Amino acid sequence: MTTTRYIFARIAQAFGVNRRQRRMSEAASEMHLLREAEQVLGQSVWERVEEVEELGVEYWNLRKLIKEREEIRSKLSDCEAVLADAHEQRSSLLNAKSDSQLELEEKRGGLLADLEKLAKDRDSVIQQAREIRRVYDGLKMKAEVLQREGTSESIEKTRSRMTELKTRFTDLKTDRDRIASSIAEGDALVDIIDNQLSEERQKHRAEASVAFQQIGQANRDISALKAQQGLIDTQMRQLYSEIGRHVSRNAFVNEQCKQAAKGHIPMIDVMRALRKSVAMNHRLAGM
Repeated sequence: MTTTRYIFARIAQAFGVNRRQRRMSEAASEMHLLREAEQVLGQSVWERVEEVEELGVEYWNLRKLIKEREEIRSKLSDCEAVLADAHEQRSSLLNAKSDSQLELEEKRGGLLADLEKLAKDRDSVIQQAREIRRVYDGLKMKAEVLQREGTSESIEKTRSRMTELKTRFTDLKTDRDRIASSIAEGDALVDIIDNQLSEERQKHRAEASVAFQQIGQANRDISALKAQQGLIDTQMRQLYSEIGRHVSRNAFVNEQCKQAAKGHIPMIDVMRALRKSVAMNHRLAGM
């Protein structure tokens, strides 16, 4: 708000035009801009205010906080390096395979291939046995009919063929049992290898658990350090604001502040105008 606008607003108030909410809103917005400007100015000039006695507390606190922040950043960098190494180690251990593990996996693959072939052989034997059983049942029915008809020569041929089929069926049953036994032995071997592989993987997990612990500790350390850094940054912003406020208020009445503010006078002029505007808006709002 300019002086001219202030005068017109006072005249309007005299005629009953009161915009209290608008004045308060404008004052709040201008105060926010002023606080940001004070922080920016303080951050720009703080290194020049060592000789300003009134700012001794702020200046030396900033020096101390900057040193602490540098130490925290160094620790953060170390923790992040530890975290990266731990992640790499964990990934390497979990993905690594020992020679014994590779050998077991190769043996397991061979066994599974053999078991698949045995399963196909068993299915083939069972299918042949079913076909023989079907032919045998047909011949058995044929023999019963021929016997009733009294055709002895045909009956003997039929029974001879039935005997051949029965012998073949018995051989197939023996083959099926042999194949089933081989499959059971293969399944047992696969189970043994699976257990051995599980033990090998568990060894890798045990080795990787150390890396997991390092990751957890590094994450906790990083969180704590970032919290400390955030607190320091907040304190520094407050100190910057205090320095910026003091320098901007005294840049034209104090030689040391004038020297510190060199190069920032236009900004200080804007800040003075904002303070004046805030004060006028407060008066118009009746505060």
